[in-house]
Amino acid sequence: MPVLEALNLAKVFGSGHLQVHALRDVCLAVASGELVGLMGPSGSGKTTMLLCISLILEPSSGTIFFDGQAVYKNGWTGVDLRAMRRKKIGFIFQSHNLIPFLSARENVLFSLQLIGSTGVPAQNRAMELLRYMEIADRAEYLPARLSGGEQQRVAIARALANRPRLILADEPTASLDTARGTKVMGILKKIAREQETAVITVTHDARMIEGFDHVYHLKDGKMNNNGH
Repeated sequence: MPVLEALNLAKVFGSGHLQVHALRDVCLAVASGELVGLMGPSGSGKTTMLLCISLILEPSSGTIFFDGQAVYKNGWTGVDLRAMRRKKIGFIFQSHNLIPFLSARENVLFSLQLIGSTGVPAQNRAMELLRYMEIADRAEYLPARLSGGEQQRVAIARALANRPRLILADEPTASLDTARGTKVMGILKKIAREQETAVITVTHDARMIEGFDHVYHLKDGKMNNNGH
């Protein structure tokens, strides 16, 4: 069973002659342990797609299943979307969005506190995640003292805090050089395989999708080469 499945998803902005079809009957699925790429030029609908499947933006029509449960069926089905995002989805962004006055460890700890984990267990989990990201030696550094690649690894550690079923990464390598970008993509592959997490990564860089299980191409809101 896919962790996430989107069927015939459409999103229309505006009305009348100002209507813009951002997504047109898009289908996508990702299972546990799978790494899926979402590619397309600027304005192709990638960000809209990501916002819809992250349960932030309401589609205009279609169906979204999360762990086999219909969360959207031509309208939200009444599931607590905020709780589902908090407990089951991890987000990684192009800009790391780390809190500048908190250390690497404290940034991860803050995410743990948001899901109700505190005290020694939270401290242990934060360090466990930083070790997993191979950045434990920078635990007490403020973001300004970290390189772009190191900041992104802290951001990934933070995204793993809630042991998500699904990770959504929006252009996670866009601000990194090729070597650091390749390393970050390698980490995402490691997470998918070892943590049995479903990972969907939006990227415009074809060099970054080597070894992905499926690659979906969006153009003008339509999906091409579905899953290949």
